[in-house]
Amino acid sequence: MCGIYCRVGVGSCSGNCSNLYNDANLKHRGPNSSQHLFKCNLPDGYCCYFSGHVLHLRGSLTPQPLQDKKGNVFLWNGEVFGGIEVSSNDNDSEIMFQHLTSCDEDHNILSVFSRVQGPWAFIYFQANNHSLWFGRDFFGRRSLLWEFSQDLTKCLSLSSVAECTPGSDWQEVPSSGVFKCDLYSCAKLKSVALTLYPWTTSPEFILKEEMLEQEQSQILNSFPKLKSVVISESKNLHTPVSPLNTKIPEEDAKLHSSSSKIQITVDNLRMLVTNEHKKNAQAFINVLNKSVQRRVLCLHRESNFVPEDEKKANVAVLFSGGIDSMILAVLADNHIPPEEPIDLLNVSFMQKTPNPTKLKKYMIGTSMLTPNMDIAASRSPFDVPDRITGQSGLKELKALRPLRTWNFVEINVTLEELKEMRNVSISHLVQPLGTVLDDSIGCAVWFASRGRGLLNINEKMTPYISTAKVVLTGIGADEQLAGYSRHRVRFDNLGYKGLLEELAMELNRISSRNLGRDDRVIGDHGKEARFPYLDEDVVTFLNTLPVWEKADLTLPRGIGEKFILRVAALELGLMSSCVLPKRAMQFGCRIAKMENSTEKASDKCSRLLPGLQD
Repeated sequence: MCGIYCRVGVGSCSGNCSNLYNDANLKHRGPNSSQHLFKCNLPDGYCCYFSGHVLHLRGSLTPQPLQDKKGNVFLWNGEVFGGIEVSSNDNDSEIMFQHLTSCDEDHNILSVFSRVQGPWAFIYFQANNHSLWFGRDFFGRRSLLWEFSQDLTKCLSLSSVAECTPGSDWQEVPSSGVFKCDLYSCAKLKSVALTLYPWTTSPEFILKEEMLEQEQSQILNSFPKLKSVVISESKNLHTPVSPLNTKIPEEDAKLHSSSSKIQITVDNLRMLVTNEHKKNAQAFINVLNKSVQRRVLCLHRESNFVPEDEKKANVAVLFSGGIDSMILAVLADNHIPPEEPIDLLNVSFMQKTPNPTKLKKYMIGTSMLTPNMDIAASRSPFDVPDRITGQSGLKELKALRPLRTWNFVEINVTLEELKEMRNVSISHLVQPLGTVLDDSIGCAVWFASRGRGLLNINEKMTPYISTAKVVLTGIGADEQLAGYSRHRVRFDNLGYKGLLEELAMELNRISSRNLGRDDRVIGDHGKEARFPYLDEDVVTFLNTLPVWEKADLTLPRGIGEKFILRVAALELGLMSSCVLPKRAMQFGCRIAKMENSTEKASDKCSRLLPGLQD
């Protein structure tokens, strides 16, 4: 992973672009190497400043930006997990640069990015035709922001993280395709000229074609200072996943979704599972297992000569004890060397007055309530729902995979620390997003991925800081498998057609709603977010299944949503976590209850504005 940055100036460029940017936040993302490069082409009237900050994860440490003898320059913030061959000893930045510099035509460059499987954001200066290429992968799993200015010395800026400067107007680069900027034309026009090469989609990809005109209009409207924006009709950038299966059963069961009285138990879930369900779940396990394998093995590890009791964790899981994170933990155990610990990062925000009734409810649901337990006496201000389910999940993992060292890291956050770190770091990282939901999720993920908490060692709570550079997150499971309450509402009102439309919309907007933000807040700790549920092969597999094989919303909450995932959990040997209902992170960790519980998630959040902290 890297922090990447480029600034383009046209006209009378003075050559001092490097003085215009404070790259401290980029260095957090790439602590192992920092390097800068200035390209000035005054005869053609433009200057470019490039800055790269590298987190070393695979192959040999390769400083960025990369430059070849022809003057081409490359910045890469991504991981190649498939599509282009990268051996275990290779660095994917070098491999990608080699592929790009061998391309003479635009369609060849687009073909390279069509083949890459994995998350990416990139900036590529093609010297021979004065072109600056940039973009994000189809899902937008890596952050890339842009800012346009009437100041010709910085008419276009690109960065992994926004600058903290008054009056700045950074926005996320849409993951709608790959962009090309003709720098020679920019110098002549004294403004930015862009071409967008959009992802090609199949007509069967529900909503994608219908939304294309609206999406393109939104892109055009985001360029108020531009004189030239062209959306290419090229069909050379191919969508990396298959179309969504839009088949609807003959009898749409929307009217029966609220009538089920099935008790939510593991035994009842098991009774509902047919051989066909098991077959699909096993196929799902196979493809997800390979996705996890790619993400836990593609990183540099310590020497084999390090004593086993001194081995440190290289991989962590954002862990609530819910089904998404439990399955990731089990599958990670399949591939991580057995002597290496796995960190389970569990975040909790302090409650003023824990509710004993609710606490008892959660403990009963996770089988943690023991006879004669005094709930009032044992409660802690950090006994939030995700802490309780996390502890229950830890017990399951220890029983199922007893040879692994599972580091359950209790990350406890007070209101004072939340306010301090939001003001110092988090509000800046969440930008340009700014809703109450962005604040809640951004803060929760930042504290969780920092990995600074307490570890139970020999029945003593001991301070612990996670050493993992890779953080697995379960995002993508709810979006594809109808895990949110809005999916059930759509199903109740419009049946399978409404549910399919909602699921299609989820993947279309996941880049702008979640992934760039999560990449920025996790990357701030010099760690890389990896998203196994959004692997191209996983998404393709799920897209091929009919919707009722993935989720059965005629069944009650805790069974019907993410049904295929619950069956997969049973097949893997999990128990109580199989029937835990979906609980949004902001409510599970209780950050949503910490400051202003009357706010709506979509409200603009004033707390994200620096200087407005209480």
